[in-house]
Parts: sequence; C-alpha cells; structure tokens
Amino acid sequence: EVKFEESGGASVQTGGSLRLSCLASGFRFHERAMEWHRRSSGAECELVASINVDGTTYYPDSAKGRFTISRDYDANKVYLQMNSLETDDTAVYYCVACQRGDSWTYWGQGTQVTVSS
Repeated sequence: EVKFEESGGASVQTGGSLRLSCLASGFRFHERAMEWHRRSSGAECELVASINVDGTTYYPDSAKGRFTISRDYDANKVYLQMNSLETDDTAVYYCVACQRGDSWTYWGQGTQVTVSS
C-alpha cells in the first residue's frame, strides 16, 4: 500500500521559511519521480517542484529561486525547502509520487501552509 507521511506545514509570516517533509512507503522510491503540488482556496492545483530519479529538478516561475526540492533515497523522503514565503504561497501542499510517461500517480493527504502579513 502506497503511503505518505507529510509534515512541516505551519503558519508563518511573510518572508519566513518552512521545510516540508514527506516520508514515502509502499513503492520503489528510487524508481519514481517525486513532486510537490499545492492547492489554494478556490484555485486549481499547481505543481511547485519536481525531482526525477536522476536528481534533476523543475520549478515553475512562481517557485524558482525560493523553493528547493530534494530527496533522500536512504530514508525514502522528499523535502521542500521554502524561503521568502509570500501570502500567495498559502495553500495545502501535497507530496506526489509519479512515473514519467505512465499514469501511475499517488498523492499524499496534504499539509497546510499559511503565510500572513
């Protein structure tokens, strides 16, 4: 059974930092790409960072330069370091495992990040 234990969500002020963690189990972690998505209230889900099996990363413009995704293959964990947080970063953040070129995708339950001015 695929499972995710997400943590690190909190309430912070603008300019602050948070580090989200996701412990994954139930699949071959070293064979799957990992991503972080977020959903703000009333908005569609948005990809904020991805990391492939080979360690290559992708960030949309909204996250570039502020967010950093990383993964620990020994611990089956993926992280999202978020700096210079803005009120627009307020959302539920989801850990996602996926297989490139395949429909295999699993989502975590999400962790709330709230940024206030």
